Amino acid sequence: MDDQTTRERIQDALREKPRTPSAVAEEFEVARGTALTHVRHISESLDGTDEELLVRPPACRDCGFDGFDDPVNVPSRCPECRSESIEEPAFVVESP
Repeated sequence: MDDQTTRERIQDALREKPRTPSAVAEEFEVARGTALTHVRHISESLDGTDEELLVRPPACRDCGFDGFDDPVNVPSRCPECRSESIEEPAFVVESP
């Protein structure tokens, strides 16, 4: 039996390869918002370690805008062109 928490299993998965919030949600059978909460906590837990959470921020597929205020979020629309075609952020845990 696996004694790891869901958050620990997500952290291990993020060490393997980048994942989007939707991919984490699907793989670990949690809601996308819950996946984002886990990622935020993982980021905080890495403070003071030799690892860090790297984030490819969300980006608008139509105009390319990627300056969203919170990169650990899935915005509903682009503030520049108002498009709803937003590429999700992706997360990976790496040692610098």
